[in-house]
Amino acid sequence: MRRVFVTGFLVSLFALPLFAAKSSYQYFVTGNQNDVVTTTAPGTVLMGGGSDVAAAFQWMIGKSGGGDFVVIRTTGTDAYNPWVYGLGTVDSVETLIIPSRTAAADPFVVAKIRNAEALWIAGGDQSTYISNWKGTAVADAINYVANTKRAPVGGTSAGLAVLGQFIYTGASGSVTSSQALANPYNRYVTLDRDFVQIANLGGVITDSHFVTRDRLGRLVTFLARIVKDGWASSVRGIGVDEATAILVEPTGAATRVGSGAAYFISSAGAPQTCVSGSPLTYTSLPVYKVSGAATFNLSTWTGSGGTSYTVSANAGALSSSNGSIY
Repeated sequence: MRRVFVTGFLVSLFALPLFAAKSSYQYFVTGNQNDVVTTTAPGTVLMGGGSDVAAAFQWMIGKSGGGDFVVIRTTGTDAYNPWVYGLGTVDSVETLIIPSRTAAADPFVVAKIRNAEALWIAGGDQSTYISNWKGTAVADAINYVANTKRAPVGGTSAGLAVLGQFIYTGASGSVTSSQALANPYNRYVTLDRDFVQIANLGGVITDSHFVTRDRLGRLVTFLARIVKDGWASSVRGIGVDEATAILVEPTGAATRVGSGAAYFISSAGAPQTCVSGSPLTYTSLPVYKVSGAATFNLSTWTGSGGTSYTVSANAGALSSSNGSIY
């Protein structure tokens, strides 16, 4: 097994680091740095941050056909490389740190992503994914892997945030549920859309660290804003707990792995009150909680073995039909 670190625009032919005079990206590889081609199967991993769920990565490895597993991020390290490499049979695990739009246009970076048999978007700061990658060849390459090559794609935390059609960017800083509910046009409620197109995630916005950071209120606010601002007449949200992942097949059939739950929430027409400077009122939004062996289908938006209830925001106060919002 070889481990290579490259920075800049060239790739070393040997297992030695190469340093360019002017670096725009960083590249790390564990295993074979040459490309292989394997038969892949599509699928999507929606992971909620916190501790990574090994079973989700093993599911992706199985769908990769043992090919090259590529991790992309704007900051951070190659910590995934040895860990993922040890979870199953892969040709390599490669990490690309892509911190700018210049780096996102680099032919080496783009080729490495397009050659992936499994693609993972790491946690970090999703606002940098949008500012540095949206509308670039990196975004095109993600779409290519997911939709043309039909290989597995996934993300955790910030990486999860950018997989849906609609995106909470956090560009001005993170918003809490209480802040969002008190004023749905709070300056921290920053939304975007159409970064990538992932199967079964059209018309969807995602959120992570869900129960740990009490994020249901802000997800309800995001749904209200998307409808009120005319981006969609209806929208759906997926909130995933830490140390939890949802494994989505191309049919939309989804299963849960890890220690927490996932929440599938739908808009309920137009919000009753969603204006700048006033608390949100938006009532009777359907929620389906998936925990244990429960399953969900993103295509039909129906579940089995889980818990159905509704949540309502009334003048900024969140309540539930079953007594607990979670």
